[in-house]
Amino acid sequence: MPNYRVGRVSQEIQKEVTDILRKRVRDPRVDGVTVTGVDVTGDLQQATIFYSTLSEEESEIKSTQEGLDKATGLVRKELGSRLTLYKTPELKFSRDESIAYGNKIDSLLNQIKKEHEE
Repeated sequence: MPNYRVGRVSQEIQKEVTDILRKRVRDPRVDGVTVTGVDVTGDLQQATIFYSTLSEEESEIKSTQEGLDKATGLVRKELGSRLTLYKTPELKFSRDESIAYGNKIDSLLNQIKKEHEE
């Protein structure tokens, strides 16, 4: 039997974390962060929050990760008060590389198209 609760909880965490990052976290390093997905373990004890940023610069990516790591405690505390779970999951922020990968594939396809037209 599929466990629908994990899916519902991950959607709720994604919605709430997005709201918390926008309204409660005042760190300028986290501005422009988009939560792209949440992966919750089956026992709801740990959650990996995937995010993306507009900048592809290595220094900005590192700075954003540091800002999110610093804000993890506040986000978890806020999440605990907003969700009706017995125990608030441990949070881990991880950069979503799929968007950058998609952009790279898109640029390669455009390059091949230009070469083919010539």
